[in-house]
Amino acid sequence: MMNLGKVERGMMEQGGHVDLEETKKEFAKGWKQLRGKFESLFIQKGISLLIIGFLLGRALILSHFTPFALPFFAAVYVMKRDKAPITLLGLTAGGLTLSVANGMYTLASTILFILVFRLFGKYHKEETRVLPFYIFAVSLVSKCAYLYLQQQFQLSFYDGLMAGVESCLTFILTMIFMQSIPILSQTRRKKTLKTEEVVSLIIVLASVLTGTIGWTVNGLSVEHIFSRYLVLLFAFVGGATVGSTVGVVTGLIFSLANVSSFYQMSLLAFAGLLCGLLKEGKRGGAAAGMLVATLLITMYGESGASLSAALYETCVSIALFFLTPSPFTAKMARHIPGTAEYMKEQQQYLRKVRDVTVHRVEQFSSVFQALSKSFSQYDHTKEEEDRERDLDYFFSNVTERTCQTCFKKEQCWAKNFDKTYDLMKMTMEDLSERDGAVSRRAHRELEKHCVRAQKVEDAINQELTFYQANQKFKKMIKESRKIVAEQLQGVSEVMGDFAKEIQRERENHQRQEEMILESLQDFGLDIDQVEIYSLESGNIDIDITLPQYSGYGECEKIIAPMLSDILGETIVVQKEEFSSQSGGLGYVTFRSARAFVVDTGVAHAAKGGGFISGDSYSMIELGSRKYAIAISDGMGNGERAHHESNETLRLLRQILESGIEEKIAIKSVNSILALRTQEEVFSTLDLAMIDLQDASSKFLKIGSTPSFIKRGDKVIKIESGNLPMGMIQEFDVDVVSRQLKAGDILIMMSDGILEGPRYIENPELWIKRKIRELETENPQEIADLLIEEVIRSRSGLIEDDMTVVVAKIKHNTPKWAAIPVSKGKRMIS
Repeated sequence: MMNLGKVERGMMEQGGHVDLEETKKEFAKGWKQLRGKFESLFIQKGISLLIIGFLLGRALILSHFTPFALPFFAAVYVMKRDKAPITLLGLTAGGLTLSVANGMYTLASTILFILVFRLFGKYHKEETRVLPFYIFAVSLVSKCAYLYLQQQFQLSFYDGLMAGVESCLTFILTMIFMQSIPILSQTRRKKTLKTEEVVSLIIVLASVLTGTIGWTVNGLSVEHIFSRYLVLLFAFVGGATVGSTVGVVTGLIFSLANVSSFYQMSLLAFAGLLCGLLKEGKRGGAAAGMLVATLLITMYGESGASLSAALYETCVSIALFFLTPSPFTAKMARHIPGTAEYMKEQQQYLRKVRDVTVHRVEQFSSVFQALSKSFSQYDHTKEEEDRERDLDYFFSNVTERTCQTCFKKEQCWAKNFDKTYDLMKMTMEDLSERDGAVSRRAHRELEKHCVRAQKVEDAINQELTFYQANQKFKKMIKESRKIVAEQLQGVSEVMGDFAKEIQRERENHQRQEEMILESLQDFGLDIDQVEIYSLESGNIDIDITLPQYSGYGECEKIIAPMLSDILGETIVVQKEEFSSQSGGLGYVTFRSARAFVVDTGVAHAAKGGGFISGDSYSMIELGSRKYAIAISDGMGNGERAHHESNETLRLLRQILESGIEEKIAIKSVNSILALRTQEEVFSTLDLAMIDLQDASSKFLKIGSTPSFIKRGDKVIKIESGNLPMGMIQEFDVDVVSRQLKAGDILIMMSDGILEGPRYIENPELWIKRKIRELETENPQEIADLLIEEVIRSRSGLIEDDMTVVVAKIKHNTPKWAAIPVSKGKRMIS
């Protein structure tokens, strides 16, 4: 990028013009091509495995152990068999740099492994599981044979013990290499690395660096340069934990390879820790950490003469670190657990899964919407044509039975077609409107024109029954189509809202979380974690984790009041979950308190003082905002009426809780009641939906009596006219909206209350007067008094089921007042 800036400045100085974005694109394209060629050469063609094999082939532990070659070849042979020959070439070449015998031993042990594995490996379904055991056996046999020949056909106990130790190392290294080979041989790795894969990769890289022991350039150790570069790179990418881990592992392997390099483990571990801690200072901070660690450890453990060499080696490693491209480090960070890039990658994956889910839900929503439109679309022109066609068929059937054999057929239908058609149509309309009887005028007109007037009237009357049944059936189909269309539209809207809820991401409220945590801790509360999911007014949602719970109600009495002052809104405890064990974690959910609450009272009586009433009532809480009150009156009395009304409310509750809008919910219940049985199942419904945040209300009345709102000395009547549910399939639900206030008393009742008073000319005025004269505001007392007044007016007789539901709207007064905090810690939206 710096070069690009220089080029651009040069062009501008010369009076030229350069498109910076185009230059960036060209640079990115060139870098991508270069990276593609590098990956093709080093990874796809196996050059990287050749180099790694060469270094592992000459890597030693304790000056004479060579446990790396055989496990590495075996892992490549099983997992990337096409790269096995070039890997074997590298391992053999590396062994030959140590000695000819070592190179021959590496070649012979790998050939022995191939022979044994090809002979017995085919009997195992999962080769990777048994591979370490094969390596252990082959390594033990080949090493014992090698030592036996080297010691002139003698094998001491010590040699056998060392061979066993090396075989154990090969067993472990085989499992490590099997974790690392897929990483080293893939050009595009989409999934993130597991922790054990990261550790295995570090061990492999450190083992590879041991192959450089003894190499120097101008007196500077190659192994020291690359080991510090490795620590710098991983500490910068993964932080202090990963950096110190890389330093310990690399230093340990170096100390095993060369005992004189033991102090390197301390230097690399300390350097990894410092580099990781200073990574917030970008590359300069990490480099500074490496310099400080080198200076301190070298001065402590080594002479002044080696200090300059150590500093030079560190400077070279820092130079390599600064030359490492940023895309490479960013790509590394995406694969290491715990890094910000890793979390971002995970979030992107989760967001992708979420978006796919949302897309699927939206597709289903659009499908239901399309189905709804297809059912709701109706061609009125085609409907008129169908009606005329049905009428033509009707008259054709009539004329076939009457006019076909008449001698005046030619005169009536050929010469006077319009008059004959109009007379028959008039007769048909008369028979339809007068229940099978024809008016005198129509009869006289038909007799003047037709010689078989009575026979024609009888034929029309008989055919009219089938015609009307056919028209009624078509009307039912049309109404059913409309009901299905509305229900599909409701389902589509619910699924659309659900898709929006899924797509809604949790906002980042880190500053507010820290503010709340600090305020609560300053007050002396032991808080483990604060998570804010929503700060929307009226819909605040906060989760707080407590390390322990005393059981004295501090969440309700202290934390919620403090949150109320911080957020400027009344907050209450919605849910508490605490471990039963002493000192266990506690999880508490805090939500916005409702602005209004509803107190209810109910009084009911069955006809004749019986136990089963045909009326049913229900109070339904729909989430944290809405409160529904419903009364249903089944037609008649007794058990069947109770079943009808109870079934109506049960269906209504289930549909409302699914999120479907009230009008569609009521129409759905009506269609279910009307279509599920051939019997007449009728019931009324009186529904009030109250919003607990602003007290706005909707009243939906289906065949029910008026409701009343008592506001001081004023009584407001709410009514709407609709037939009972289940009586007809197509009807419009009238919604009456009212704004309630704190102190309003809502009174809903069944027809047994309104029609109960005897000798009352206007029951509504009587009920309104009784409500106005009430001196109590207790909902239960009001319900009891009203039902008692009605029963008294009939001398104690109960001639119909009676139900009264009374609800009082009140401001929600919190149980605990807000606890003030310092002004600096109050949250300002």
